Amino acid sequence: MSLDNVVEDIRDEARARAEEIRQNGQERADEIVAEAEADAEEILESRKAEIEQQLEREREQSLSSAKLEAKQARLSARRDVLQRVREQVESELADLEGDRREELTRTLLDAAAVEFEDEDEVHVYGRADDADMLEDILADYDGYEVSGERDCLGGVVVEGTNSRVRVNNTFDSVLDSVWEDNLKEVSARLFDDQ
Repeated sequence: MSLDNVVEDIRDEARARAEEIRQNGQERADEIVAEAEADAEEILESRKAEIEQQLEREREQSLSSAKLEAKQARLSARRDVLQRVREQVESELADLEGDRREELTRTLLDAAAVEFEDEDEVHVYGRADDADMLEDILADYDGYEVSGERDCLGGVVVEGTNSRVRVNNTFDSVLDSVWEDNLKEVSARLFDDQ
């Protein structure tokens, strides 16, 4: 064998070996690319799932927030309506006149008088506009006198001289008590709560 043939055989062997290395490298590169693409697809799917979960959470938060705002708006509107009803009742009580006002005032004074049976002197306070009516009513009560004014819708505040008892039987105090006791029912009737 000649030297040229040996050189040519070595070159052929080197070419074959180079081709084998190139093919192995290409196969490994293809595997790396496939793994990278699979990883990228997995990361993409994971990110999509995270984004969808985040969007769902944000949707739920927005919905919850909107429901809370709506509930607060409803409650505020109800409070406003109840306040207007209360103001209307107060206005009607303040505007009562004549026999009906006198009858209610007498009833409240009679209820208070029970506390002052042993008193010689009893002071009665009422609304400024009711002073004349109170004078007429108190003519029927021994030891009772109009002693001043109270800022109220009507009715009486009664105090004894000997005792430290004060009875507030104003329209305001009665309304406060009735309002508190019946607020739930009033609300149910106004807003059809079941």
